[in-house]
Amino acid sequence: MPAPRLTVVVTRRLPEVVETRMTELFDVILRDPDTPMTRDELAAAMRRADVLVPTITDQIDAALIGQAGDRLKLIASYGAGVDHIDVATARSRGILVSNTPGVVTEDTADMVMALILGVTRRIPQGLAVMQGGDWPGWSPMANLGGRLGGRRLGILGMGRIGQAVARRACAFGLQVHYHNRKRLRPEVEAELEATYWESLDQMIARMDIISVNCPHTPSTFHLMNARRLKLMKPSAVIVNTSRGEVIDENALTRGLRAGEIAGAGLDVYERGAEINPRLRELPNVVLLPHMGSATLEGRIEMGEKVIINIKTFADGHRPPDQVVPGML
Repeated sequence: MPAPRLTVVVTRRLPEVVETRMTELFDVILRDPDTPMTRDELAAAMRRADVLVPTITDQIDAALIGQAGDRLKLIASYGAGVDHIDVATARSRGILVSNTPGVVTEDTADMVMALILGVTRRIPQGLAVMQGGDWPGWSPMANLGGRLGGRRLGILGMGRIGQAVARRACAFGLQVHYHNRKRLRPEVEAELEATYWESLDQMIARMDIISVNCPHTPSTFHLMNARRLKLMKPSAVIVNTSRGEVIDENALTRGLRAGEIAGAGLDVYERGAEINPRLRELPNVVLLPHMGSATLEGRIEMGEKVIINIKTFADGHRPPDQVVPGML
């Protein structure tokens, strides 16, 4: 007799091809309409599911996990980050957690370069002029930005995405520098033409562009605080496609308004969708709605990883992307 199918609850709508494949394999409860679940809805979903498929906006803390009951056995998160899940508490209750690492690397690195170009070449200002019908014609001194070639790029966090950014940066003629918890192997440094800085402060003070590509952990919260932001050259820009909490957003806003920082490109924010309204007023800032990983190909690959994690678990094996407490 075949084993009973797992009940899988998905908290947001996913690409159709992913949802279709899920329904072929499991008893799936899809989210309709595509709105974030309330805390009460999440608690109810966790009580009726064998497997929960949340996204990074679903805050699954210890208190919520405590309401899950005994049925829930796997939280198969749709996304690479897991700082929205109390992994240790889940594991202590016999609930495994998996994620989808590696899928968004290339897409996010593309967006880093888009933000760097957007800020340094003043692309949003040019778009505003054209869309507003205010272009008086070409002028030698109009819309002047800066050349990328020869500038120093400091990458904060040299994991998969940081290294993908480094490869792209080399093609643009940028000088690649980096600070990381662990130094890369010499052959990797040579391949990326990257210079390691043990001191983050010293690196920041000498860079023309800072790219934040590290995860949000207790040790990286406000890593770019007011003191470090003041170390940046007045002509330097900073971009962040990682986690908003890594930058002190209020301090960044003050620095930009005061002309202490030349510009910023942000795809993530310290308080999620609650963006400092003063940031919206600044002409030297490019703001995007957390779309660094937003490609159809990437979203489908994320869904495929979720399915593999659930199917492997259903077959009695450890999910290939299981997250282990203490190794985050």
